[in-house]
This record gives sequence, C-alpha cells and structure tokens, in this order.
Amino acid sequence: MKKKNTKTIEIEIINYGAYSEWDRESNELPKFMALTNTVEAVIGAEFGMIVEIRKAKGRYLDFLIEHPPFTDESGAVEPPFRSTFRVKHNPFQFFLGDSIWAPVEDKRGPWKLSILLEDEVLISKTIMIT
Repeated sequence: MKKKNTKTIEIEIINYGAYSEWDRESNELPKFMALTNTVEAVIGAEFGMIVEIRKAKGRYLDFLIEHPPFTDESGAVEPPFRSTFRVKHNPFQFFLGDSIWAPVEDKRGPWKLSILLEDEVLISKTIMIT
C-alpha cells in the first residue's frame, strides 16, 4: 500500500466567521467582517473561513461542507457538498463558505467546513448558524 504524502502541504486558517457578500465568479476573496464561531441565520449572511495553502502548487484538493439537514426543491434531503479545486500558486488563499438563503429555519445548526487531500482531512472549522 502506497503511503500518502501529506507532509509537504502546509495549510492554516487565516480567519473565519462572517464575511461580506462574495461574488463567486470573481478571483477576489470576500471581505472579512468578524471573527466568530456563530453567525446569525439572516438571508444573505456570508460565513466560512479563509485558508492559506503552501507547498501545494498545481495539486488538487477537495472541500467538504457538512450542513444541517435541509431539503431541495423536490423535498429530498441535500447531502454534504463536496467539490475539487486546484491550488493555483504558492501561497494560495482559498475561501470556503456559504451564505444563508430562505427558508432560514433549516439552515440553523453546525456547518463543518473541511479541506481534504483525497479522504484525509487537512483542516476543518465548524461555524454554528443560530
């Protein structure tokens, strides 16, 4: 069995909590507003974390957002959201987060944000939506 080489990747949380509205199409990160573990469930409230990744240029990492159970338009419970991103340069800052949408009631609870290499968690942070 081949051993995973995760020792070279360095990752740290720069900040976490509340942010300005984020333009997902832009290369700009959202503006940091408040360092907090809890964010009020208000429509449009942006929350998450900014991490800095070093020694990983060109590598692909995954992110995972585990959230309270809420349903999609058809009534099915949404699974955790997982996707892949490429580390474009060294160092590389990355925003991982979400914003609150209606109805707010089912968005309340813990939102665990994680960055992974394959299935190994490199870093994670939980934000409580109240």
